[in-house]
Amino acid sequence: MRPDLQDLTTFVAVVRAGGFRDAARATGISASTLSGAVQRLETRLGVRLLHRTTRSVTPTDAGKLLITRLEPALGEIEAALDVVDGLRDRPSGTLRLNVPISAARLTLPKILPGFMNAYPDIRVEVDAEDHLVDVLALGNDAGIRHDERLEQDMIAIPIGPRTQRFATAAAPGYLDAHGRPAHPRELLGHACIVNRYVGGALASPWEFEREGEIVRVEPQSRLVVRVGGATDLAVEAALAGVGVIHLFEDWLQPHLDSGRLEPLLVDWWQPFSGPFLYYSGRRLVPPPLRAFIDYVKALPT
Repeated sequence: MRPDLQDLTTFVAVVRAGGFRDAARATGISASTLSGAVQRLETRLGVRLLHRTTRSVTPTDAGKLLITRLEPALGEIEAALDVVDGLRDRPSGTLRLNVPISAARLTLPKILPGFMNAYPDIRVEVDAEDHLVDVLALGNDAGIRHDERLEQDMIAIPIGPRTQRFATAAAPGYLDAHGRPAHPRELLGHACIVNRYVGGALASPWEFEREGEIVRVEPQSRLVVRVGGATDLAVEAALAGVGVIHLFEDWLQPHLDSGRLEPLLVDWWQPFSGPFLYYSGRRLVPPPLRAFIDYVKALPT
């Protein structure tokens, strides 16, 4: 006997939530009902799909294989239903986005409120993280990334600022005590606040450009923080005079405007391409995502 589609959907929900209790909160279905559905699925397939302990629920090898194939298929079913649902007067449904923390901080706040006011029937879920993930496999409709981190075979459209810069700055008190660098190489004599990527590598060298000359500097790290999650700590440390920070200009702009941070080497700040909204061109585009794409395209540049 073929497994019931609802049981398959339940299994995916439990794995995504990491347990029956969290899945119950997410779905509004009791944990015992969810457990019964998974047991029924295991019985019909004749194989154990989940390791259950008092502390965790994790998929077995068979469960991992099943969910790898199920998630894209269920995503297609949901998208097809959303397309039909979108034939109504106003788009509705859920838009799921996976974005880096920088985009959640700098890009979406200027776009998302207006979009949600324009489309009151659309619900939005945002996962903010700096891991390189397969956004579709995780059940997202689209992601936001910079061009060097875009996945192949995806459609990408600009979202937010078309160009950005990294700004270099420090607290005036720190600069009064340690001097103001006149050239990027002089940063080698300064205490610097350095980011570390999620994978463990340092976000260096710092790169500067002026009149075609590119200078890369390996800063002496006084403080190392993880990209995204601890960036606010890095900013607070810079404000407190710990050292020189090198970060998105938009992130530092309020402190530059207030004078709590002093810009350094402004002529050397290197522009780069802004972020992109990207999504699969090989899947049905559900109405919530289509509405968001159209809204983003219509925004003034």
